[in-house]
Amino acid sequence: MRKGSIFLACLNESFVYNRKSCLFHQLFGLWTKEWIYLGSTISGQEEIYIFIDEVQLIEEWEKSVNSYSQDYTEEYELFISGSSSRMLSGELATLLSGRYVQFPVYPFSYQEYTEIRHLEQNRESYMGYMNTGGIPELFVLPEKQEVQRNYLSALKDTILLKDIIQRYSIRDPRLLEDLFAFLVGNASNLVSIGNIVNYFKSQGRKTGYDAVAAYIGYIEDSFLAYRCERFDLRGKEILSGTAKYYINDLAFKNFLYPGTAYGVGYKLENLVYLELLRAGYDVYTGCAKEKEVDFIAWKGDRTIYLQSTYMLVYEQTVRREYASLEAIQDNYEKLVVSLDDFCLPSHEGIRHVRAWELHGLL
Repeated sequence: MRKGSIFLACLNESFVYNRKSCLFHQLFGLWTKEWIYLGSTISGQEEIYIFIDEVQLIEEWEKSVNSYSQDYTEEYELFISGSSSRMLSGELATLLSGRYVQFPVYPFSYQEYTEIRHLEQNRESYMGYMNTGGIPELFVLPEKQEVQRNYLSALKDTILLKDIIQRYSIRDPRLLEDLFAFLVGNASNLVSIGNIVNYFKSQGRKTGYDAVAAYIGYIEDSFLAYRCERFDLRGKEILSGTAKYYINDLAFKNFLYPGTAYGVGYKLENLVYLELLRAGYDVYTGCAKEKEVDFIAWKGDRTIYLQSTYMLVYEQTVRREYASLEAIQDNYEKLVVSLDDFCLPSHEGIRHVRAWELHGLL
């Protein structure tokens, strides 16, 4: 799409005091006619694309979108976006059944990072990505830590305020922020709601199981963090209780919570998890015969078991990482991902993959 073919209408001013669906319906109808007219007469484009961002802020927006999605007299494609995992659930899923395609949008991947920075894909650039992150705005801000930290702090505060505190009428905003900090500091570790409650009690904070569970659920809904359930490979079932959490982008860790005990190996595991999500896999963390498997990933008829580790320099590390995969008695793909410059030969059907080359195998 040519730059001269882009028309922008800002809804914010129209909805500062009135977020009712009826106003949205009227304005959308007027603007749609104008956009289609301009698109066909000025730009000469036959295809018209309309994007509505943060649509969940408008009351009963589903009904208006449903109405226009059934308007077959106008030639345009409608894209809606929002920052809540619950946006496409409930009534909207019923109203738009069979007429929409949903796809998640993530921060920049390592491949996008190297393209933007004009870098070779190797260990050095991967470490640079790991220590920076993929939040798009970081690529246009001055490369000064204070500026980047201030931006990420404002971004985090905005998400917590608009997507969680205001939407769900949160009574304890401090607890919400502290829970996010806890998830950042404990990403890639197995935790349970009970563990988290006990941790806060040990810090002199009074809180309950229900509040912590609800607040963490809201953090997940806003896409700040992801919950990775445990899967029992023998019983073929999801295990309740403990799970792992991964953060949406390592920039939050790198710039806002750098003092938390979070080594390179944990960062790598977080990046591998996000890479699997981007590739469209359903991802779980597994257990098999008292051994933990970092990831079990499914997409269609493909299954991958995957271990991630910082480096495979020591023989004991190799034995530990490979043993978890060797304990799995089937013939699905098994990968070990690390930051080594070298590649170990395949062993018992297990392939060693350098982290910056993982994308090409998924």
